[in-house]
Amino acid sequence: MVLTPLPDSRTGPDGSAVIRVLSYNVRSLHDDTAALARVIRACAPDLVLVQEAPRFFRWRKAAARLARSSDLVVLGGGATAAGPLLLCSLRVTVERTEDVLLPLTPGLHRRGFATAVVRIGGARLGVLSCHLSLQRDERLAQAGLLLDRLASLGVEHAVAGGDLNDVPTGKAFRHLAGPLQDCHAVAPWGGELTFPADGPRKRIDAVFATPGIEVLGCGVPAGLPGVADADLRAATDHLPVLAALRVPAG
Repeated sequence: MVLTPLPDSRTGPDGSAVIRVLSYNVRSLHDDTAALARVIRACAPDLVLVQEAPRFFRWRKAAARLARSSDLVVLGGGATAAGPLLLCSLRVTVERTEDVLLPLTPGLHRRGFATAVVRIGGARLGVLSCHLSLQRDERLAQAGLLLDRLASLGVEHAVAGGDLNDVPTGKAFRHLAGPLQDCHAVAPWGGELTFPADGPRKRIDAVFATPGIEVLGCGVPAGLPGVADADLRAATDHLPVLAALRVPAG
């Protein structure tokens, strides 16, 4: 089945920007990296919000290889954000980046946010990639910290995405979907369920946008031209979420 096309990236006469944002848990590049790169390239993203980027030996080189093979560049994050990573196309102008480590709960994994403020066309946009905790109470607290961090970026418009380890009826997911737009719920496109990749049963990966951003479509890009089902299964254990958004100039 071929999907209805999402709008291509472009800049409007008024300076607004139509952008493509991809959120993707890449499982530390332990799977088929060639398939992963093919999926990312076919999605033609302006921004990629990565989770579980390599964090240990030569992690910067691994991130650079992923970016290069996907026709993108590294924007920020990685080990310095405890796994979340940001990639972008050359269409993006970087204003600033910041990697944020979250409070550590003894016995649990360190978590963090990769954040940036960028300009695309005449639009100014905050960006955040996250991978929330497996533990319910910590995950809910991290969702609150995510909203605080978006507010602290000092921009009118922002996108956040990642592996939430929570479903839409869960407390952390609902905490985010209150003040933010759950892009798939607003404009469903493509597939819904994201995990596991070889037989998805749950939607635990999502892209969110602040009010004022127009959501043109969002979902798993299975069926998108150039995205093979075999590549989606081989690339990693999560399916990606692709969103097309119109960001006002400002």
